[in-house]
Order: sequence, then C-alpha cells, then structure tokens
Amino acid sequence: MNVPRLFNFQFAIILLLSWFALANGVAQAQGTGSIRGRVTTTDGEPVEAVSVGVQGQTFGALTDSRGQFSIGNVPAGTYTVAVSAVGLKAAQQEVTVMAGQRATLDFRLTESAAELQEVIVQGARTNKFNRPSSEYVAKMPLKNLENPQVYATVGKELLTEQLVFTADDATRNVPGLQKMWDATGRGGDGGGFYSSRGFIVSSQLRNGVAGNVTSDIDAVNLEKLEVIKGPSGTLFGGALTSYGGLVNRVTKKPLDTFGGELTVAGGSYAFHRVSADVNLVDTNAPATQPKALAFRLNTAYTYEDSYQTRGYTGFSKNLAVAPSLQWRPSERLTVNLDAEIYKGTGTGKPMFFFYYPSAALGFDRADKAPLDYRQSYTGPGLVQDSRSTNLFGQVQYRISPAFTSTTYLTSSHSFSNGNGPYFYLIPGTGTAASDRLVRADQSTGNSRRTLFEVQQLFNGDFQLGGLRNRVVLGLDYLRIDPQINFLGGNIDTISLNANEATLRAFNGPVVAARYAAQAPGRYIVNVKSNTYSVFASDVLNLTERLTVLAALRLDYIDSKGGLFYSPVEAYTQTLLSPKFGVVFQPVKDRVALFANYQNSFTNLGVYLTPEETFPLARPERANQWEAGVKLDAAGGRLSATVSYYDIYVKDRLRNVGYNPNFAYRSIDVQDANQRSKGVDVSLVANPVRGFNVVAGFGYNDSKLETRDETVNGRRPNNASSPVVANAWLSYRQPTGALQGLGLGFGGNYASENRVQNTTTNVFTLPSYTVLNASIFYDQPKYRMSAKVDNLTDKQYWTGYTTMNPQKLRSIVGSVAYKF
Repeated sequence: MNVPRLFNFQFAIILLLSWFALANGVAQAQGTGSIRGRVTTTDGEPVEAVSVGVQGQTFGALTDSRGQFSIGNVPAGTYTVAVSAVGLKAAQQEVTVMAGQRATLDFRLTESAAELQEVIVQGARTNKFNRPSSEYVAKMPLKNLENPQVYATVGKELLTEQLVFTADDATRNVPGLQKMWDATGRGGDGGGFYSSRGFIVSSQLRNGVAGNVTSDIDAVNLEKLEVIKGPSGTLFGGALTSYGGLVNRVTKKPLDTFGGELTVAGGSYAFHRVSADVNLVDTNAPATQPKALAFRLNTAYTYEDSYQTRGYTGFSKNLAVAPSLQWRPSERLTVNLDAEIYKGTGTGKPMFFFYYPSAALGFDRADKAPLDYRQSYTGPGLVQDSRSTNLFGQVQYRISPAFTSTTYLTSSHSFSNGNGPYFYLIPGTGTAASDRLVRADQSTGNSRRTLFEVQQLFNGDFQLGGLRNRVVLGLDYLRIDPQINFLGGNIDTISLNANEATLRAFNGPVVAARYAAQAPGRYIVNVKSNTYSVFASDVLNLTERLTVLAALRLDYIDSKGGLFYSPVEAYTQTLLSPKFGVVFQPVKDRVALFANYQNSFTNLGVYLTPEETFPLARPERANQWEAGVKLDAAGGRLSATVSYYDIYVKDRLRNVGYNPNFAYRSIDVQDANQRSKGVDVSLVANPVRGFNVVAGFGYNDSKLETRDETVNGRRPNNASSPVVANAWLSYRQPTGALQGLGLGFGGNYASENRVQNTTTNVFTLPSYTVLNASIFYDQPKYRMSAKVDNLTDKQYWTGYTTMNPQKLRSIVGSVAYKF
C-alpha cells in the first residue's frame, strides 16, 4: 500500500468535505444577518468574557478582550439583546436584523450600587483571578462551563500580586502541576519540565501554536498561562504535547489606548530587574472606536546570583524583548505580527544523578545525603549562552456573519553554546557511605532547533436543523529541524570534604583544557520530521443545557531519519486521533456536569529488537476517560472544578540493553503499558469583598504494567509526587484611606517523590511545604510591592530520576510607574 498516496487521497476527501460544510453553512446563512458591537464601562474600559444574549433565542456570544462581540446567522427580525455582568447594571436594547446586513449595538454599563454592596468591581470580573472562557483550549471561543475538558488559567493579575517574574514560577498556581526540572537552557530540550497527571510536560506552545523557549520564560509578555489537562493530541497533535496535557502561553496584545508601565525591582542574591510595557495607538482614530493600528512593546532585563553562596556563586542574566503590532484595515480583517526574543547567559542549576543501584550509596533519601546545600561544588567559567526567538503572524478574516478564517504562521528557533555541569553521587571507599562526587559536563556546541508551523482554521457558529453548531476545521503543517551537538564526559571525582582549591578545580579553563587534550564524547541529534494534519471539531447544542463535542484528527508523519545519539531510520506513519465530550448544565450558566474521552499518541519510529531486526513500532497511544463537575456560582464569585480521570497508555517501548554491533544502540521491546488515574480539584473564589482565594489539589496513582518484575506494578520514577496542593489567599482594601493596600499568603505542598523505584532500588525526595507572602499598595499611577518566597527557608528537592536542590528564602521589592 502506498501510504503517502493514501494519505493524499484521505486529505483531499476531508478537505473537500470541510469546504462543503463551509459552503453549506454559508448557504444556511442566506436570509440571515448578524449583530455586532462592543461592551464597555462608563470610563471606556472594555468588558471581557460576559454573555451577550438574544432574548427568547438559543444563540449568543461572549465578549473578547476588547469588549467586542459578534452574533452570526441571525434570522431577519426584531430582537431584544441583553447584557449583564456582576457589579454592573444589566442593559438591553432592541435591534432589527435585515437579511444580508449587519446590525451594530454598543453597550456602556454603569456600576450597580446594590451589587457593589457585596462584590468588588474589577472591570466586569469581581472574581479577579478567574478567567471564565478561552479561545485557545478548544480552538474556538468557549466558556469553561461549556467545555468538557479540564484546564487551569493563571492570569497576569495573579502574577502581579505575587510579584512573579517567570512563567515557570507562575505554574505554582496550577492545580496538580509540579515542577520537576528547572530550565537547562540547552537548545532542543531546554525550558522547565513539569509533571501533570503522572507524565512530564514542558512549555512548547505559544498562542496555541509552536513556541518553544529553552531558558526560563520571562513573564513580562504573559497575558495568561493556560495548562490543559490530559491527552490533547486531537486538537494539538502529539509532537508538542504530553499525555499529561500541555502548557500554552497566551501573550499580551496591543490595546486600544495609549499607556504603559515601567518597573524596577531588587532583592536577595543580588537580584535586580527593570521592565517596561508600552502601548502606542493610532491617534487619528475616534476615541470610542477600535484603533486601526496599535503597537505594544514588553521588555525586561533580569540578573540574579545563585543561592549557593559557599565558594563560587553561579549567576543568571536574561534579556527579553517582545514587540507586537496589530493592524485592522477593516472590521472584517485583523493582522497580528509579534516576536518573542530571549537571550540568556549563566551557570547551570545544580542537578545530582545517582550511582545505580542507589542502595549502594548508604542512604535512600535526599535529606540524608552528605551534601552541603549551599555549596556549588564548581568553579568559575562553566557558562552557557542561550537564545530563543519566536516569530508569530496571525491573519483573521470574517468570511460571513457565521464564519471566520484564521491563519497562523510561526517560526521558533532555539540556540545554545557552552557548559552544562552536573554531578553523580557514588559509593564511598570501603564500608563508608557515599562521600565522593563525580563531576561531569554535557556541553552544547552551537546547538540549534527550529520549528516551523502553518495552521489554517475555519471557525463557524451557525444553526443547522434548528441546533447551534460551533465548528472548527483545521489544517496544520509542522516541521521540526534539530541540529543539536552534545559533547562532554566525566571531568573528575572528588571527596565531599575536599579543600577549597579542589572544589574550585571544576571550572571553565580546566574543562576546556581537558577537551583539548582528550576529545570529548559527542552525541548528535538531527532527526528531521514533517507532520501534515487535518482536524475537525464540533460543539453541538442539543438543548440550551446539553452540549456534545466530537472531534477527529488525521496525522501523516514523515520522519527523515538521521542521528539520535545513534542512527535512526526514516519512516512514515498515518494516525487518527478522536475526542468526545458531553456537558449538561442542571443550573444554566452555574453548574455543569461533564465527561470526556481524549486521545493522544507518540510516534516511536523504528527500533532495534533483541533479535537484531528493525521493525516500525506501533504508535504509543494514551486514552483518557474523565468525568466531573464545574461551578460558576454566587454571581461569578465562585469558580470550581472537580474531576476524576483514568489514562491508559499502550505499547510503550522498554529498554532491555544495548547492542555493541550497532554503535551501542538501545535494544527495546514493545510490551509495556501504564495506567495513571486520579483526582483534580481547583477553586478560584471571591467569598467577600476584597478577599480572593486560589487553591488546588491533585492526587495521582500511576503504575507500570510490564514483564520486568523489578518495576511491574510500581510507580514510574518520572511520575512525580502522588499528592500536590497549592493555595493563595489575598486581601485588598477596596475603599477608604487605605484603598489598594493588600496582603497575600500561600504556598505549595508535595508528598514524597520516588525518583528511583524498583523492587531493589528506591530513592526518595522528601515531602515539602513551601510558603510565600506578598504585600502591595496599588494606585492608579503607581504600585509598590514586596514578596518573600520560601518564607521558612525550607531545604527541599525536586527532580525526576535526579535530586535538584531548590532556592532558599528570598526577598524582593518592586516599584512600578503607570502612565
């Protein structure tokens, strides 16, 4: 069978059906019109994420970040359009819709004195940390209550209050998510690593498409962070996602008003930072209308020394520049162009691997290791340079009142060059417990990784057979081109009690001299791949309270082969990935019962068997069943989700050795499965005026199924802690002489994490509770803030297969000027 030809035939048929559905939807729209408009407060601020409804009808819309809404495919006639938002007076207007024409309605909502007795007005969101909708999670504008998938959103409001400067630190507010590794900065595999639902996740997506960053990700350009839970291959593919979900960074966009903010901050470990957010607009446009041309620049420079202050102190120095331009030549056409440029220089974060079996070390817990927590065990000069550049283009065109076309074009580049020090703990001499440390380096030599993606979406919102359909049809091309050069090896072995000169002898000049005298080991990764995809999803309103979702993706993977440490053969593969969901709202717009089936996959390619054959592996697949309840109650002051999930991964490859006849290539068998099940709970609440709560809880039970009895039935060593929890409580004085003064307090808990876990070999990272606090005074023209992270100066470790000590107590203060 000719797989490419078969794929082309399938692709053509699906594309033809997609265009037929589009044409049919347009035909359905004949004899109809549309209603468009904007919702603002009396001071001209846009009101986001509120419902605009047509009385007596099932159709409606949500306002976007500019307060704009559009209701398409409205039959000709006269209607009453109503808008309501907590803390603002409800408003309604009558409108006449004519066939083939657009009716325009603008609403200016005033404060409601009655509701202000109980809630605080923050635009239209009294629950200021809650984001009740998303246009990225389902690749269409959809309320959280209408979406059968679980996701968490961390907005810039919470980051500002907590004085958080990186997207990596923002993740501490996500229920069920735990940081495993700090960003390595290495081209190709950099960026932070997290665990979600028992699987490793990294931040690979930006505005819903490719956008990898190898270093710490600065939050200066972050509008919100969306963490989507569970296998999400149907809408996002398998190359940039994990079975535990995905992390999507939504960036700041140009606004319709001139303004900005300049901020300086300083604190512990020589921390200092300066940042700017400046928005420029076309001043020729009317003040009440969206601007045709707007430009926004977010930029930040940050420096910080390591908390390991004994001996040589490491450092990190980062620059972020993020310009964005928006052009709206007409009401139907919007063009967005932006870039995200990161440049970093610094030393690696400490990372300790283990001699195997680790039982030979004489201790089985990180808190019993004979290490000095504040000692770096390195000298100067082990520095790495890293760069990441993401270029992003979006063209959105409203084809008709019911259909919109959106074209994405993104190019993502990462680069690194320099040292990557790490350590091995090994047994002591004689009968002594571990007292020796192997110091090693894995450098990258001008390593690069490029991702290029083109994605075309057609979104429709129309009536078919009297039922509302919200549809997305997508075409996607993703090219991954790595040119990664790892080099290095062991440098020396020292006693943990060595003198100062010996401790500092692991440094840049010594490592360079070693490589000049003896060529380091080299490991090349250059396997290129092209993925061609087509997908479709439909959210169908069977009634006002009952919706169903059905989605399907077809992927054709063309891997070109090359080197992944050892030779990798080329292959092609075609995959289908379905998704289903149902939502029933027993209390409309307040309570939603939901269930979903989600699927994702990993292409494993050709592998070497013990019999020295090279078959094409079956795709590794993850299937999730999930059910739960979502709440948006008490007039928007309470948002909560509780869910139970069960993920089963089939056909995992299992390493059983190495073959010297094939450059010591890994020998694998495809006989392993994994089951991961658990509970996710999230809460975002505003119980009383000025008081806000963000909290989450995650429990995960993960087990391997394999013929290897040393790990069969045991929790994988990269599945993280079984129990994690997060909480943040804050109070902001809403009135009076101290209006704008606020306090915040919270933290994170993680249970024990077995990073080595076999019948004969167990190593544990202890449970930890890390507490943080902040204080701020926020005024229209300035903001003063201070925070303490790791309030109790807790020594704790994260890692998967490793132990990585984390930063001790730090104090930072900040002053911002707004204009």
